[in-house]
Amino acid sequence: MSSQGDINWHDWIEGSWTVLCSHPADFTPVCTSELAALTGLHEEFAKRRTKVAALSCNSVDLHQLWIPDIESMEMARGQAVQFPIIADPYKAIATMYGMIERGAGGDREAGLPAHSCRGVFFIDPQKRLSASFLYPGTTGRDFTEVLRVLDSLQICASHKVATPAGWNNGDTLFVHPDVTDEKADADFKRRGFRGIFRKRKGFSVEAVPSGARYLRETDIPDGHRRNNRADIKKHLAHMVFPTLLILAGAVSERFLQVLRF
Repeated sequence: MSSQGDINWHDWIEGSWTVLCSHPADFTPVCTSELAALTGLHEEFAKRRTKVAALSCNSVDLHQLWIPDIESMEMARGQAVQFPIIADPYKAIATMYGMIERGAGGDREAGLPAHSCRGVFFIDPQKRLSASFLYPGTTGRDFTEVLRVLDSLQICASHKVATPAGWNNGDTLFVHPDVTDEKADADFKRRGFRGIFRKRKGFSVEAVPSGARYLRETDIPDGHRRNNRADIKKHLAHMVFPTLLILAGAVSERFLQVLRF
C-alpha cells in the first residue's frame, strides 16, 4: 500500500531508472524537509526519465495527513507531492531491502533501530541496485548530490566512461580503462568552447610524473548534456549584452567629454 494506492513494485519500476528514499517515520522534521525538497525537484527527475518513490515506517492514513505538511514547506516550491509514499509500519520492506542500519539506537518493541531507516537507493532499468546512500537521522539528504550521482550512473551505463571527483553534468569525463586508445578515438569527441565550436575526435591525455597514459579525458556524449547549445548561447548573451551596454556607455561618456573641450 502507498499514498497512491496499491503498487506492484516490479511492474511500477519496469524499464525506468528509479530513486527510492526510505524514512523512519512521518511527521519528523528532517524527513519532512527532505520530501519537500524532493517534491520541488520533480521536473529535474522527470528530465532524467526517473521515477521517485518514498517509503516511511507508518501507515497510509498517516502518510495522507503528512503530505499537506510536506507541500506547505518552501522547499516544495508550491508543487504537490507527485510520488507515492509506501507504507511500511512493521518495517518489513525496510528490513527485506537492507535499509535499516543496525546498532544506531532504539526501537525496543521491534528490536530494530527506529531512526536509521534513511537510505537512498538508485535502481537501474534492469531493476539492479546501482548505488545507495545511508544517512543518519540528524543529517538531511542533499538532493543535488542525488541528481549528480544519477547523472553519473546514467551516463556511465550508456557509455564506457567514468566521472572524476566532484564531477557535474557537462564536466570532462574519463575514458574507461577497458577502452583502447583506438576505440576511444573512434567513439568519443572533444569539443571546442563548451560545444559551440566544431568537435574533434577522440580524447586528451593528462600528463603525470609516472608517464602512464591512464588519465584520458573526453567530453560528455550527445544526449546527456543538461546545458545544451541553445542554453549556452543564451547564457553567453546574458553575459555579453550587459558588457556591451557598459562599454557603449563608457564610450559615449568619453565622447561627450571630448566635445566639451
